[in-house]
Amino acid sequence: MNIREPETGSRVLRGQSVRLGVCLHAIACAVIIFSSLNLATLTRADESDEVAIALSLAKMLQAGRQVISSKQALINDPDRGDKGLTGDVVLAAAIENYKKATGIDPRSISASSRRGRLLQSEMAAIKEVVDENQRFINEKGVAFKGFIPAIFARLVTERLDEKIGTDVLIKVTAPPQLVRNRKSRPDKWERTVIEEKFLAPDWTRGRIFYQVEPNQGRDALRVMVPEYYTASCLSCHGEKTGEVDITGYPKEGASEGDLGGVISITLFRQQQ
Repeated sequence: MNIREPETGSRVLRGQSVRLGVCLHAIACAVIIFSSLNLATLTRADESDEVAIALSLAKMLQAGRQVISSKQALINDPDRGDKGLTGDVVLAAAIENYKKATGIDPRSISASSRRGRLLQSEMAAIKEVVDENQRFINEKGVAFKGFIPAIFARLVTERLDEKIGTDVLIKVTAPPQLVRNRKSRPDKWERTVIEEKFLAPDWTRGRIFYQVEPNQGRDALRVMVPEYYTASCLSCHGEKTGEVDITGYPKEGASEGDLGGVISITLFRQQQ
């Protein structure tokens, strides 16, 4: 696996929400603004535990993306070979980002708990993805490497699917017109939530949405975490509409604050 891959409404059973920080990252943005997830407002013991797990996984993904974002100048330095940006280095920085955002060291969460086990798998996926792309990260004579936060996030979620896909699925998706990789297209339920919730004029910016909703024929709790374009995202996603950006895609003509992406988490429920 590497980054040089070819890429050419159901009834709401429960719609609880949680306040996020106002600075969130869009699906293909090269710079991530790390958000703040408030887990304390959750209620209902069983579902609140599941939502807390989902938000922890989203937070760790954002923590890793923040590292890759902050290292873009280093990654794209054509004059430097070995960047020292190994999987261990990126993971250590991601853990620090997670700790700053949540006040919790993810390594301190017992692996015997579901939350701890899934977080450990996600941390392992982060390390593996970075280590497997060392040849591209360290390539001399090439400026833009294409190892941007969006690509990193997709590779991590794909690796996580390989590891624990029977327990949890994570996908970074977006409104259909903004999706640049067909693997990230929203399914019917995700699209309904995006269009009827996140894009609704009265939807509070930064609120998540969750619902008990089957996925792949299995009972599951599904959680959607909206993310928004920030000023730094607009070099790729802003004006002029149709102009080709550094990644080779046409710009969408977005504005700061527009919905740019969604982290979609499915936590499958164990069969009784």
